[in-house]
Amino acid sequence: MKYNPDKNGYYGEFGGAFIPELLYPNVKELEDNYIEIIESESFQKEYKALLKDYVGRPSPLYYANRLSEKYGAHIYLKREDLNHTGAHKVNNTVGQILIAKRLGKTQIIAETGAGQHGVATATVCALMNVECIVFMGEKDIERQAPNVARMKMLGAKVVPATSGSKTLKDATNEAIRYWIQNPETFYLIGSVVGPHPHPDMVARLQAIISEEMKWQLKEKTGKENPDTIIACVGGGSNAAGAFYHYLEDVEVELIAVEAAGLGVNSGESAATSQLGEVGVIHGSKTILMQDEYGQIAEPYSISAGLDYPGVGPLHAFLFDSKRAKFMNATDSEALQAAFELTRLEGIIPALESAHAFAVLPKLELQSDQVVVINLSGRGDKDLQTYIKYLEE
Repeated sequence: MKYNPDKNGYYGEFGGAFIPELLYPNVKELEDNYIEIIESESFQKEYKALLKDYVGRPSPLYYANRLSEKYGAHIYLKREDLNHTGAHKVNNTVGQILIAKRLGKTQIIAETGAGQHGVATATVCALMNVECIVFMGEKDIERQAPNVARMKMLGAKVVPATSGSKTLKDATNEAIRYWIQNPETFYLIGSVVGPHPHPDMVARLQAIISEEMKWQLKEKTGKENPDTIIACVGGGSNAAGAFYHYLEDVEVELIAVEAAGLGVNSGESAATSQLGEVGVIHGSKTILMQDEYGQIAEPYSISAGLDYPGVGPLHAFLFDSKRAKFMNATDSEALQAAFELTRLEGIIPALESAHAFAVLPKLELQSDQVVVINLSGRGDKDLQTYIKYLEE
């Protein structure tokens, strides 16, 4: 498949494993075993059983009647917000904890921005009785307090990252630093980022989203392929999952929506594809935001999960090869979209997911067009932000 990484972990010119020597044995062990583990009958049986009985899959494909009416197209929502823990993240953590157990790992570390991946990691560690440490930016700890409480209740140790902008990038830096000092630890990465094989492993575990989408669309519309799929992108795991089984179907339009923050050129943005250049971040060659000296620029978004200065290497390749169309939405556009979805459909989305909905007014939609929006998470964790906006 053209969109799978090559044997060195590259999607076109993006990817690879830029890691300190100390981590090489750990990463190599994963690289040598992850595909064999994922494709094994015992893994698939356990993984699918947990997805069904624990996570609550398949997640529904919901026809958004009033939203469709407003925008003059057939709009379906892939309801990842209905998963246990409230987002798509658990698809990946369930899979990775099973891989970690098969590799004999006894300690899990993770990074988190919005807290959804942290909660999903703490959840599966509680389920499997494995020690869990989650690194989270100090700023995100403040703005995502309910998720921090959930992680602690689940038995995870939450470690604040106090450097830089004190957000997702810095949490990832801290996690990698700890990993270097404790290379026997299993780093349960939350997105399609990091050194190979992590981006491919996460994409394969999230591919359940588009796998379900195909048969659900067939049931509802008579054909497996929609015309358009829209998903938000920070690192890009929910988008990778929603796009995965459609990457080779070039007639399916893929739209990735980044966070423009206060505006693409405001200096307060996370629209990586528009502002970034090729560079290396967190062990992977990709497109990332940099200053004039090549240092990583501080990203900004109202949504903690999109507040990242790069994109995963698969998305860098999709952007570079023009397979996916990259758009962006500002904070205020995302907030407007969140309130619109809530009022029209009675669904409160995560701020991350709201960015995907925010591009609907910018598209020229046709009356027979079938659009699937990946509703990657629910908005409980963002209520403080929403309430503030309501009170203004």
